[in-house]
Amino acid sequence: MAVIIDEKLKVLIQGITGHQGSFHTQKMKEFGTNIVAGVTPGKGGQKVDGVPVYDSVKSAVNKTGAETSVIFVPAPYVFDAAMESLEAGISLLVIISEHVPVHDAMKIVSHARNMCARVIGPNCPGVSSPGKAKVGIIPNQIFMKGDVGVVSRSGTLTYEIVDSLTRAGLGQSTCVGIGGDRVNGTSFIDVLEMFERDEQTKRIVLVGEIGGSAEEEAANYIVKNLTKPVAAYIAGKSAPPGKRMGHAGAIISRGSGTAESKMRALKDAGVSVANTTAEIVPLVKGG
Repeated sequence: MAVIIDEKLKVLIQGITGHQGSFHTQKMKEFGTNIVAGVTPGKGGQKVDGVPVYDSVKSAVNKTGAETSVIFVPAPYVFDAAMESLEAGISLLVIISEHVPVHDAMKIVSHARNMCARVIGPNCPGVSSPGKAKVGIIPNQIFMKGDVGVVSRSGTLTYEIVDSLTRAGLGQSTCVGIGGDRVNGTSFIDVLEMFERDEQTKRIVLVGEIGGSAEEEAANYIVKNLTKPVAAYIAGKSAPPGKRMGHAGAIISRGSGTAESKMRALKDAGVSVANTTAEIVPLVKGG
């Protein structure tokens, strides 16, 4: 079974006429993604890289049967864009935009769950399955089809680690960037559960960072439910307590959320934990 996306997925792009939307539409098409529509209010009737643009998500869904939306609109408009998609019947929402207000993210995720829809993000690089499709902004050239599932809170570390896996001949089944904000729609546990069920995925890489308890919760899930080998890397070992480091979710309180506590929990769960990103490849090979 596919993890989140496959080659049959019909995708629309909200904010397709903007610079980021149009650029990444082209890159997603080159990856093999079936992009059937774009949405920018007031610009219906145009085309971007051959993709028809509609004024609303509802009209795009009615005309094309799109089931997934990738959101590139500025943060203040993400809430409205997400709600429009969910009300139009979109079942998978990938929110690339960063700086989405936390209360907006909470409302989006809650409404999506009520609608039985999945949200990836906000502030995420998206999902890529080599040989199938890509919804997001992860560079095309770093991927190779294989059996390693990657799930990550960090966008740039995702790129670095996937590239190192590919250079070592370790292809990927699916790579999921869940986003680094305090509130996101899909958790480590959600993705680990999908990787456990996925026949193509034989081994897993988990990339975490300081802040919150998502990695500790993942460790608890791994020890109880996972049968596949996991290698992990936690970013932020040198971050001082109480200081936010980049992502909204990357803030630690004294005694919790530290890289050390996360690494310890994962090691106790039987996960092979890397001290540097360079150690990931040997750990995956060893698994």
